[in-house]
Amino acid sequence: MRKSLRFAVTALVMLVLSASLAMAGAQAERTVDATNPTGNPWTDGQDLSGTEVVLFGAWVDEDATRFEAAMQPFIEQTGINAVYEGSGDFEALVTVRAEGGDPPDIAVFPQPGLMTDLYDQGHVIDLRNWFDESDLLASYDQSWIDMSRHPAGSIMGVWYRTNVKSLVWYPPAVFEAEGYEIPTTWDELLALSDRMVADGYTPWSIGMESAGATGWVGTDWIEDIMLRIHPPEVYDAWVAGDLPFDSPEVREAFEYLAEIWKNPDYVLGGAGSILTVPFGDGANPLVTDPPRALMHRQASFITGFLPDGTTVGPDGDINFFYLPQIRSELGDPVLVAGDILSAMVDRPEVRAVMNYLATGESTRAWLEQGGFVAPHSDVPLSWYPAEDRPYAEIVQNADVVRFDASDLMPGAVGTGSFWTAMVDFVSGDSLDDVLPAVDASWPD
Repeated sequence: MRKSLRFAVTALVMLVLSASLAMAGAQAERTVDATNPTGNPWTDGQDLSGTEVVLFGAWVDEDATRFEAAMQPFIEQTGINAVYEGSGDFEALVTVRAEGGDPPDIAVFPQPGLMTDLYDQGHVIDLRNWFDESDLLASYDQSWIDMSRHPAGSIMGVWYRTNVKSLVWYPPAVFEAEGYEIPTTWDELLALSDRMVADGYTPWSIGMESAGATGWVGTDWIEDIMLRIHPPEVYDAWVAGDLPFDSPEVREAFEYLAEIWKNPDYVLGGAGSILTVPFGDGANPLVTDPPRALMHRQASFITGFLPDGTTVGPDGDINFFYLPQIRSELGDPVLVAGDILSAMVDRPEVRAVMNYLATGESTRAWLEQGGFVAPHSDVPLSWYPAEDRPYAEIVQNADVVRFDASDLMPGAVGTGSFWTAMVDFVSGDSLDDVLPAVDASWPD
């Protein structure tokens, strides 16, 4: 390592440590009066009032404020001072803090891959000694527990927030005027696309351009299709690198994708436009007057890219339906992203905070403010604002839930060769060339 690099790393460690100590000193002055220190559901009868737990994550600004509000019922009852620290540089800093001997008590990971890396380095605690799986099943469906599990069997965290990806957006007014019904199978989706073409419409708007990240829109489509044509065990093997990209299973997913992406009658501007349309503009043709396209597959965040004043909902300018199943025996799978919380320090008060976060009650104050979907199965739909309830219903009704595969794969693949494969496939390269190239990039 060059001297300047050593100095930079050392300086960063010292900066993080000094900031942590300063914050700890300021927070130590804060006292909390407990309303129910021993009778609450989370401290196992212990009086832990006056202790402190530090949570560190990437939530900042409004998200940080809303999470702090969600922690207040716990703080008020237990007297445990749960302090949240947020940073846009979370992923770099949590590693520095862990390796420097100053880990947060609890880390909020936006990507499970980093959590797994730190677990493998001994910085994340196996929660099997903290929770019985039967207790977790009271708050989560099995899929969420599976996604928190290390390949060796350990449970590395508890899920807290999710983002639904398996959505197709559409203009309700056109659907109603033309008598279009929401499809419930892939075949019905293709039949609807054909009918739209016959009626003079372009069915699909697809935009994949994302500067250096161009390709991720395509990986999301492939992941959704994989979950609809194969059991979750196949998906998991693919994520782990045990199932090659150049396999009949993955090749079949690309062939399903081509039914839409490479049909010149289906895509606004033709397949060639997919690489040039910015992903954030992908839904805009649905809300022009008249609409230039009628369907767009994208996660729930796309509403933030719509023109000001666009209304969302059954009676709005745009609404969504669940991307339908392909094989009925696999039910209704859902592709998600989300945040998972891991313990890095073992103290009774840390266990108490994790007990709280593993329950739907811990999310209530945030989800009631809107823009939040909980992975917990013990969250009543009545807690949600009307605009968020349909997202929650999709998650709660899912037969299988799996995390975005590209975020779980090694970086060289998930945010490298997999993205490149999508670009090359859209550009006309053969699967015989595209898929082996991804396999060749997989780290040994």
